[in-house]
Amino acid sequence: MESTQSPLSKWMHGLLRFAGVYNIVAGLSMMVLYHEGFKALGLPKPEFNMPIQLVGVLVAIFGIGYLIVDRNPVGNRNVLLLGLLSKFLGPMLGFYYVANGELPPVMLVVLFFADIIYWIPFWLIYRRLGNP
Repeated sequence: MESTQSPLSKWMHGLLRFAGVYNIVAGLSMMVLYHEGFKALGLPKPEFNMPIQLVGVLVAIFGIGYLIVDRNPVGNRNVLLLGLLSKFLGPMLGFYYVANGELPPVMLVVLFFADIIYWIPFWLIYRRLGNP
């Protein structure tokens, strides 16, 4: 919960909570419903599922991390930095595969809503938290 001493504004806390819940749900979906995700994107079902499920685990863990940052922003600001790096580097890898024709262009929409929309808000939150 936001206290009067929190360095973050209400929208920042709201975004961290939303990102946390979103990532937990997305991660669990990648662990359990990965076949449906591949089908929806028009991709062939992978023969070996563990890498997809492992990414799901990591996505869900980042969701927990965003909730942790929401509860103690200053003490956990570096968790947010890791999330920001992940949300930047993941789409860069996705752009590469789309550009090479190995992923369909619809993946750009997924990357936008899963990661890219967080670039500026996460950076603003991280800057607000400053350095120790």
